[in-house]
Amino acid sequence: MKDLTIFYTDDDEDDISIFTDAVESLPKKIELKTYNGGEKLLNAIYNPPPTPHVVFLDLNMPGKNGFDVLTELKKSDEKKDIPIIIFSTSNEPGIIEKCRTLGANYFITKPVLMKDIIKSIEHALEIDWKKFTPDSKNFVYKL
Repeated sequence: MKDLTIFYTDDDEDDISIFTDAVESLPKKIELKTYNGGEKLLNAIYNPPPTPHVVFLDLNMPGKNGFDVLTELKKSDEKKDIPIIIFSTSNEPGIIEKCRTLGANYFITKPVLMKDIIKSIEHALEIDWKKFTPDSKNFVYKL
């Protein structure tokens, strides 16, 4: 029995592999579903099982990008409560604020070192998403 189900989408296969390795190193029993594009992620979310406990979402993808996916999920009455964590190479304040405005629950700039990637994912999974309210002070993960 898995404790959590995580969906992760990214168009970069290396990033998917690194994220997978990081999740596999965590002590929790996690079912990880990876998707290499926004359209595939949305198809999986709208056609459960499984249903994700949390979604890690890259922004820069061809086709439906992270902004498109975020907007669609947060406008959906049945899917808007799924926590969306932006997992992006960007750390630009304008992009971060746009994600918060669109309804993302958290923002992580992809760390470089594996130990920091693991730490950031682990931190995000420890958040009680039913009680967490993102604001300008707690929205961005700080190493």
